[in-house]
Amino acid sequence: MAKAWWKEAVVYQVYPRSFQDSDGDGIGDLRGIRDRLDYIKQLGANVIWLNPIYASPNDDNGYDISDYQAIHPDFGTMQDFDQLLNAAHARGLKIVMDLVVNHTSDEHHWFVESRKSRNNPYSDYYLWVDPVDGHAPNDWESSFSGSAWQYDETRKQYYLHLFSKKQPDLNWRLPAVRQSVYDLMRFWLDKGIDGFRMDVINFIGKPEIFTSASPSPINMPQVQDYLKEMNREVLSHYDIMTVGEMPGTTPALARDYTGFDTHELNMIFQFQHMGVDLDPKFGKWVHHPFKLSTLKKIMDRWQVGLDGQAWNSLYWNNHDQPRVVSRFGNDSPEFRERSAKMLGAVLHYQQGTPYIYQGEELGMTNNAAFTKLSDYRDIESLNGYHEWVDEKKALTPAQMLAGLAAGSRDNARTPMQWGTKPNAGFTPAGVTPWLKVNPNYVTINADQEVRDQNSVFNFYRQMNLLRAANPIITYGDFQPLAEDDEKVWAYQRHYEGQTLTLVANWTAKNITRACAATAGELLQSNYPDDLGETLRPYEVKVYLA
Repeated sequence: MAKAWWKEAVVYQVYPRSFQDSDGDGIGDLRGIRDRLDYIKQLGANVIWLNPIYASPNDDNGYDISDYQAIHPDFGTMQDFDQLLNAAHARGLKIVMDLVVNHTSDEHHWFVESRKSRNNPYSDYYLWVDPVDGHAPNDWESSFSGSAWQYDETRKQYYLHLFSKKQPDLNWRLPAVRQSVYDLMRFWLDKGIDGFRMDVINFIGKPEIFTSASPSPINMPQVQDYLKEMNREVLSHYDIMTVGEMPGTTPALARDYTGFDTHELNMIFQFQHMGVDLDPKFGKWVHHPFKLSTLKKIMDRWQVGLDGQAWNSLYWNNHDQPRVVSRFGNDSPEFRERSAKMLGAVLHYQQGTPYIYQGEELGMTNNAAFTKLSDYRDIESLNGYHEWVDEKKALTPAQMLAGLAAGSRDNARTPMQWGTKPNAGFTPAGVTPWLKVNPNYVTINADQEVRDQNSVFNFYRQMNLLRAANPIITYGDFQPLAEDDEKVWAYQRHYEGQTLTLVANWTAKNITRACAATAGELLQSNYPDDLGETLRPYEVKVYLA
């Protein structure tokens, strides 16, 4: 398998609004990120993925962009960005930007012009359709609840928005749109950034005509054509990392998008493992129990399906998912640290590029301080409450609040927990942060964990050091073990005569498994000793032979 820097990378995702506030306005910013670069370096990550920092009305926290070549004043200035990029590069850290080009803000210059008339230079930059019998052309729904179509009085037409009505979808069929996107990509790449994470990039293909029979606008064949063109015109001219966010994707499709010889993207974010606990009717708003074997088989399918042909991304957490230690682990004081370490190891020792979402390396949890609807800021959460409680009356307020407490994206967006000072050191005392700080910051914070050799932070740091020292962790193949076991996750990796074995107990009880017996040198564990076949609560062991 050909080697590449992006295969060997460890990515640290920064949600700028919640990372570090440097100017005392309660909102994280670029100078705050720059002030914390040494922390990221110490962790052992070497790539930073920044969520959107562009000019935006913030209808969807920056994923509604009004100017791709300007910095939102909340985050600072372009000079601040240039200083951050230079400071990161000076430390050997790379910067990957979020690229959001399925849609723009309705306040973007292109859309402002487009909605003025049907015959101006930007009129076809978006997907406009005439009413059909006085209503929208089909019953597509927005990902944020409600219709995906919005009627515009000026043009007397509907425009498509697969997300918020303030996020109109771009018309990728128009060559001028694609060239405009390529131009803005070159703007950032020429500045020296090191790649792009591409937001819902498999949504950019749309039908020629919108009818009630139109297929779902996900993974349409044109996406392949657009990505090949993007690679040919832009990506192939730079030594960068690319990862496409692609809901609804299978390993077979991923091989098309990211195959080593397909000339599109380096890797994708797939979502199949993020769907195991979603309710068939209510989605993330009602917890749905799942079997460990189901989760394992999903991950195994991606590991085996891409091995030698394409590249995996590895993630439990990001800005759109609740905290994994609260979701798949055990966030009780007794087991939080052990289960956070176990979850990290199970993921990071698989084949692919691992992504650490800010605070994951501390074992940060869902925010128990979110107890009422006014505590939330996320548009998906607020719209979901309105849909299921107010409109459909299918869930009671108490049921929906329980769903939000477990599944809201705001759980991931609470301010980073730096220390025991008020507001967790994210913003000065006396300042109200944009989103509630998790009250457990007094016991879960970076200051304490960096100093504690047995902390979740230092477990992650050790994983990153071991990855750099052992090519098998990056390049080894993948062989699942104990696939039907509902309590243990186990697998092996093989590379150049070496074998790496991981065994993990996903329960809060002692269990015995033959596969847990010594299988070489103990490379890493979340317990200080090794009891062979006995696995203690949330114990994980990694052997190298």
